[in-house]
Amino acid sequence: MKNTWPVQDAKARFSEFLNSCMSEGPQVVTRRGAEEAVLVPIGEWRKLKASNKPTLKALLLTDDFKAELSIPRRGQASRRKSVSF
Repeated sequence: MKNTWPVQDAKARFSEFLNSCMSEGPQVVTRRGAEEAVLVPIGEWRKLKASNKPTLKALLLTDDFKAELSIPRRGQASRRKSVSF
């Protein structure tokens, strides 16, 4: 069971690389001995993407999306003057 492929082998034997991904799971691609990428079956990719999306509740509770809003007191808001042509 091989799950690590040098980039030149993955390119030269792509069908085998893809088949290994489908039958054995994720396959790692290396370049000069360093891990660079992973080929995963589409079902697993979709699960990963879906689990990575925050819920609306999570977004509303994070500090990243909170901002100070400047809301003028009632009757104190300035309005744009109408323009006549």
